[in-house]
Amino acid sequence: MKRALRMTAAAGAAALVLAACGGGGDSDTDGGGGDGGGDAEITMLVPTYSDATQQLWEDIIAGFEEENDGITVNLEVQSWENIFDVVTTRVQAGDAPDILNLNAWSAFAADDMLYPVSEVLSEDRIADFQDSFRQQGSLDGEFYGMPLLASARALFYNTEILENAGVSEPPATWDEMLEAAQAVTDSGSIGYLLPLGSEEAQAETSIFTFGAGGSWGDAEELTVVTPENVEGVEFMRQLIEAGVTQPEPGASQRTPTFDLFLQGQAGMAMGLPPNVAQAEEAGVPFDVAPIPTLDGSVSTLGVADYIFAFDNGDDEAEAIKAFFDYFFTTENYLSFTDAENFLPTLQSAAEETEHAEEFATFIESLPGASFFPSDNPQWLDVQGAMQNLMGQLGDVEAEALLQQVAQEAGVS
Repeated sequence: MKRALRMTAAAGAAALVLAACGGGGDSDTDGGGGDGGGDAEITMLVPTYSDATQQLWEDIIAGFEEENDGITVNLEVQSWENIFDVVTTRVQAGDAPDILNLNAWSAFAADDMLYPVSEVLSEDRIADFQDSFRQQGSLDGEFYGMPLLASARALFYNTEILENAGVSEPPATWDEMLEAAQAVTDSGSIGYLLPLGSEEAQAETSIFTFGAGGSWGDAEELTVVTPENVEGVEFMRQLIEAGVTQPEPGASQRTPTFDLFLQGQAGMAMGLPPNVAQAEEAGVPFDVAPIPTLDGSVSTLGVADYIFAFDNGDDEAEAIKAFFDYFFTTENYLSFTDAENFLPTLQSAAEETEHAEEFATFIESLPGASFFPSDNPQWLDVQGAMQNLMGQLGDVEAEALLQQVAQEAGVS
């Protein structure tokens, strides 16, 4: 019997992840597929990235089923707010989906619940993944989590608001950021949008801890209370105490908070590649710059969401492999990532994505990218603790708050 998933109930919405595009790889645009090995039925659980997500998957599945007679893919789509609870309930009930798209996979792999990628994806498809992404999806040298799509963070700023506040260029350091945010606030707008609600507190926090040279550890050991991490959280606290953020940042979720930027109410906010299209559609005057850091060095939060297969003991590996081989052709894969406005993790797709130019700032920040230690099964506990507790930052000192996170997660 498979062991129960070690997942905290607090683990909430996803952190979108790492943008990387490097050359190489042959473009593979054949339809993939084949007959898939006979009749089979597989289940697939995915989160919603946009209003288009369900239709995109339905179109891909329809094309796959047309080419693979006898294989049926049953799709279930959940919001990021709900999917962790759905996964936990299903896994604990022994009803894990055959295919899952999530931002964490290592706890499942550590509990021997997943197929190695080598059993559900052809070698040529495996070779097409960017090396850095493939490493992020590996545990003890075995590749389990196929990075589905990628993202990085950058500073979005309203050019008119900053100009009217007397800020001539986007800040590069924390001192410059605080000064710019104060000037914007004094001019009547929100200086900086700081979402520390449960949706994605771990991502906003990491932007600043990484900007101080910090990390959350690695596959072997997680670390929460370090001088660098404390320094990053302390700067967030300074922003709150200076009154340059939106009201109640601890209760602010990322998505509705960024809407304030799209409405022209704020000078600065951290954003993702999909936010570029949103800002253009909203007509807000904006530009994108590298994330300000403690000393002005290049840094970004890199994150990838994964897709992986559960070994449910029902011999569906051949059908799952047929589906993944079909999906991870360049043409089919880009039909999903380009439509969702994320960056691809396949080398061949990185060469052909339609977003290369508009996402240049994100791509240029990659040399300084830092990642969640998603290959550590206990990372999900730390993520959940941050989602629970970081909203208290306005009332609790930085080091004390990180100690609470570590204690709740059971790490150092």
